[in-house]
Amino acid sequence: MRNTKSGALTALAVGAALAVAVPATADAAVSAPQGRTQARVACPSGFVCIYPSINFGGQPYVKRASDGSVKHLPDYIRSQGSSVINNSGRTARVYQKDNFHGRRVCVGRNGGSIHDLRSYQLNDSTHSLKNNNTACGG
Repeated sequence: MRNTKSGALTALAVGAALAVAVPATADAAVSAPQGRTQARVACPSGFVCIYPSINFGGQPYVKRASDGSVKHLPDYIRSQGSSVINNSGRTARVYQKDNFHGRRVCVGRNGGSIHDLRSYQLNDSTHSLKNNNTACGG
C-alpha cells in the first residue's frame, strides 16, 4: 500500500517550492518582448525537472528521482521538453521514445543540466525518463 501521507507532504513541499520560485507573470514569460528575461522555475533538491523551453523556461515537469523512472511522460511535457536540470543524487536519462528507447542523453547528478536539448537532437521529443545510479557514460 502506498503511503499517501508522505506523498501528499511531498506534493505540498514541491508546490510550495514552485509557488515561491514562479512570479505571477510566469505564464507570459515565454513570449516576453526582447530584452526581458524569461521567468525561471527553480528545480528542488532531490528532483529532476524537464522544462518546455530552452534555458529552463516555462512550467517544468518535476519528478522526485528516488521515486524511480517514467516510461511514458505526462502529456503536458511529452514531446515538449527543451531543457533539463537534475538536482538529485541519481543520474537522469531523457529518452526520445517511450519505454526508454531511441536517442537519449544523460544528465549528471547534483546540479547537472542541459540548457538546450537541440544540441542532442532531443528538443521537443522527450517521451521517457530513467533515474538510476549508473554513471553517465557507463
